[in-house]
Amino acid sequence: MVAARPAVTGGSAPPPWSGYHSPHGKSSRSHPQADDFPRWYQDLINKAELADNGPVRGTMVIRPYGYALWERMQQEMDARIKKAGAQNAYFPLFIPQSYLTREAEHVEGFAPELAVVTHGGGKELEEPVVVRPTSETIINEYFSKWVQSHRDLPLLINQWANVVRWELRPRTFLRTTEFLWQEGHTAHATYEDARDYASAIHTGVYGDFMTNVLAIDVVLGRKTAKERFAGAINTLTLESMMGDGKALQMGTSHELGQNFAKAFNTQYLSNGSEREYVWQTSWGSSTRMVGGLIMVHGDDNGLRVPPRLAATQVVVLAIKGEDAVIAKVREIGAQLEAAGVRVVVDDRTETPFGRRAVDWELKGVPLRIEVGPRDLENGTAMLVRRIAGGKEPVAADSLAATVPALLEEDQALLLRQSRERRESRTVEVTTLDEAVEAAATGWGRMSWADLGPEGERKLAEQGVSVRCLVAEDGSVPVADDQPGNVAILARAY
Repeated sequence: MVAARPAVTGGSAPPPWSGYHSPHGKSSRSHPQADDFPRWYQDLINKAELADNGPVRGTMVIRPYGYALWERMQQEMDARIKKAGAQNAYFPLFIPQSYLTREAEHVEGFAPELAVVTHGGGKELEEPVVVRPTSETIINEYFSKWVQSHRDLPLLINQWANVVRWELRPRTFLRTTEFLWQEGHTAHATYEDARDYASAIHTGVYGDFMTNVLAIDVVLGRKTAKERFAGAINTLTLESMMGDGKALQMGTSHELGQNFAKAFNTQYLSNGSEREYVWQTSWGSSTRMVGGLIMVHGDDNGLRVPPRLAATQVVVLAIKGEDAVIAKVREIGAQLEAAGVRVVVDDRTETPFGRRAVDWELKGVPLRIEVGPRDLENGTAMLVRRIAGGKEPVAADSLAATVPALLEEDQALLLRQSRERRESRTVEVTTLDEAVEAAATGWGRMSWADLGPEGERKLAEQGVSVRCLVAEDGSVPVADDQPGNVAILARAY
């Protein structure tokens, strides 16, 4: 709603980022990206009021502005997931420990990260329960009940939930002991159907959302056997380059084959009246995407939020508390809202204007429209562009017509900058030493036939991983040993 106000912070409080001195002048920001990227990242999370550390090591409290980003991600993703045919459901947080032991590779892969409950109600439990690290096992327990005939297939389920993985080296949004995510789980009659569905999620849901809403350039590829999800026969991934040149896995889609179907006896009666095991997929993306958003688009002045994602696309600020100014900013807000823009009117003139301007800049709202007494006299407003940069006076009565186009320009600019960073900092390499050198500032590309599993193992010893395999033409390979496969090499979060 236009009249909604952001939370008020007392005017006597210190500025949101040290070095503030003017609403329009260049602020001196502490801990620039180039000097200390990890510290810059944590500073930004704190001062843009995105999240705080939770009371238990590795947990986080997501603050309202940070949660608004996640809500918008949920909305955009949920629409795409439903368009792909999946329905939302919910499964329990607690999973009997015996469920995880049914699929050996799966339990082995997650064992170091499990949180296990041994007591409840003041008594020792007959069987320990695991706080879900992922839900393949418990969902398959119910799939085996729900799937009886080929008419029950495909079964396409998604859930929005929290999961727990005991993280040894936590980092807010990127790796936390508890995080929020969506996890999809499907059952199909044939391998081909399952394979094609996993691919459709990979490209049509995740790829589309990350490229066209998050404005993040992603490389779509295939994980090597070493990096594959525990219990899967194939893992498809989306990798993006962060501002410091490292890689972040933004989402994955897995072909599970029949491994879980056999462990949980999930069978269906085929057209030929034969009992057959289903073929399955699982796929997920999490609040890690918020961390990726920060590290891809943030700069030394704070966050930059893509307009299609932003819960607040435009903020209209009253410079002074005069009645005519307040009336004008509310009028502009109403006009923008009628034009389909997500807008907040900031008329908290009891808080200094400079403080509010810097606060919105930190939060990365794409456009600020500032109105004061002089603007009223001239029939103008000051338009400040957070993403493209710069400011200029514009006719106040033209804003509703021009703002939507400016937002789309800024959306395209962020994606272009993300892609240009990845392309400019990716180099072709032919040796392990060159790969390690490339990973110091960006990514390396090396023939998978030349690298192979042994080279992958040696690079891992130096902290460099094969993020994914891509085909020569940039497409997703259909097999690990497809001729011409290229390994994308990087240090990763």
